[in-house]
Amino acid sequence: MVNLKAKPFYLKDEDIAWVEKTIESMTIEEKIGQLFINLFVDLNPGQAEELLKKYHIGGARYMGATSEVVYDLISTLQATTKIPLLVAANCDSGGNGACSDGTYVASAAAVDASKSEAVAYNVGYVSGKEEEALGVNWNFDPCADILMNWRNTIVNTRAYGDNAEGVIKYASSYIRGLRQSNVASCIKHFPGDGTEERDQHLVLGVNELSVEEWDKSFGEVYRKLIDDGVMSIMAGHIALPAYQYKLNPELTYNDILPATLAPELITGLLRKQLGFNGLVVTDASHMLGMTAAMKRRDYVPQAIAAGCDMFLFFNDIEEDFNFMMDGYRRGVLTEERLHDALTRILGLKASLNLHNLQKEGKLIPPKEGLSIIGNPDFMNMAKEAADLSITLVKNTKNELPIRPSTHKRIKLYTLYGEMGGIHGSTNKSEQIIIDELEKAGFEVSLNDGHRREKGKTLEYAQNYDAALVFSDIVGYASENNVRIRWKVPMSNEVPWYVHEVPTFFISLSYTTHLTDVPMVKGYINAYSNTREVIRQVISKLMGESEFKGTHNDLVFCDKWETRR
Repeated sequence: MVNLKAKPFYLKDEDIAWVEKTIESMTIEEKIGQLFINLFVDLNPGQAEELLKKYHIGGARYMGATSEVVYDLISTLQATTKIPLLVAANCDSGGNGACSDGTYVASAAAVDASKSEAVAYNVGYVSGKEEEALGVNWNFDPCADILMNWRNTIVNTRAYGDNAEGVIKYASSYIRGLRQSNVASCIKHFPGDGTEERDQHLVLGVNELSVEEWDKSFGEVYRKLIDDGVMSIMAGHIALPAYQYKLNPELTYNDILPATLAPELITGLLRKQLGFNGLVVTDASHMLGMTAAMKRRDYVPQAIAAGCDMFLFFNDIEEDFNFMMDGYRRGVLTEERLHDALTRILGLKASLNLHNLQKEGKLIPPKEGLSIIGNPDFMNMAKEAADLSITLVKNTKNELPIRPSTHKRIKLYTLYGEMGGIHGSTNKSEQIIIDELEKAGFEVSLNDGHRREKGKTLEYAQNYDAALVFSDIVGYASENNVRIRWKVPMSNEVPWYVHEVPTFFISLSYTTHLTDVPMVKGYINAYSNTREVIRQVISKLMGESEFKGTHNDLVFCDKWETRR
């Protein structure tokens, strides 16, 4: 059972009394409601009020919007709720995860490339400060995953590297920065993503490591961050078969479930063996790693019975609420487990002082505090992060610098993946790239990628001085492994021209595109599509500043030809 006086809650007697009295005063409907975190896709405050009054939810997340829209939604939620809400956002790269006008500082991959704990700290600091201004009090980051498999695109940019030491160093620095705000920390995705190439949005995730391998990698990460007092952990829809068989030798192959439904992983490994006393939240419940495990009426209560404390997102609100209630009535969710989960939920709220802030009418900060979002200090942190992280992976023909005085005529190619999707991806970076190149003094000819014909190859070098390929492919949850998808078969954008003119491929997201373009002799990882990052990439191509980022061997995708 939870100890509210111990790490990570550190509650005083009066705070514990509030937790206990609140639970005692709740109806069973209110108790069941506290277990759920709703995703607000429609940020209409009127609908939010109705949902709170009927289903008594314990937490909220929301789809992206401007800071003012987000602020108004959270203000309505906290003004309406009887018990203060945990309001979460995904800020792995900065405040841009909390609102559309928030500050991007650096992705985890960019932090790793910068080799700077200060940059990691700044990402956590900016994330917390901008979340706090909005009324967000729970951050579903940083990722504690380790990118061991170069094919994995789920955590490619969200992991702090390919080894436990780096992940511990940068995740710890991030959390130190986050703690400068009244925002609860959360690490994910227990028991660890990054070992395989598949996407648990689409299939059951499987961490294939042996017990010994896990203990020396992911186990080290979780031990250190738990010891440091991380407040919550998100369980992934990821199985860990070797450990599951060890902890419960009676399990058969058909009994293996994702961590979100597996008591041997949540109660056994995470709680008992690793000593985690905080709150466990499931990953999103619409992901196939969970939904393919059993009927929804069974896995909704099973997630809490297995040791998770909160259930992330409804499918159908009425149905899921009734599934959890039915699981309680059938004894799947015991009175003891329900009470323990509620104690952790309210304990986390009390550790953030939400109960007292509600009494004082201060759950929502003053609206003028939104002015902190995107302020000059934060933008300078983003500028420094870009300078330290942008990485020249290869320049095998020694073709830098590329300047208007020597390579004025640029043939530009832009690559995009799924438009819309879970990230709301667009091709708006294309115009930013053109603007910044022209501002630097280049003449830009944008390629028509919907053509197959190359034209006369001898004329290519007569017409253009260099070729730049910018890849802004972002997204997951639509395919297990995200790769370059050319606009048409044998498109003229495929880099056939690398021996005709100096050619550089710049990735604005995924770090492992060399598997699809091994022929390019110049390759840069830039980690983001912000104007600041694009501007600095061009500056570094021109030799106005040096490339300072570093890379690991995963960028070469286990292929000898990518290094040439």
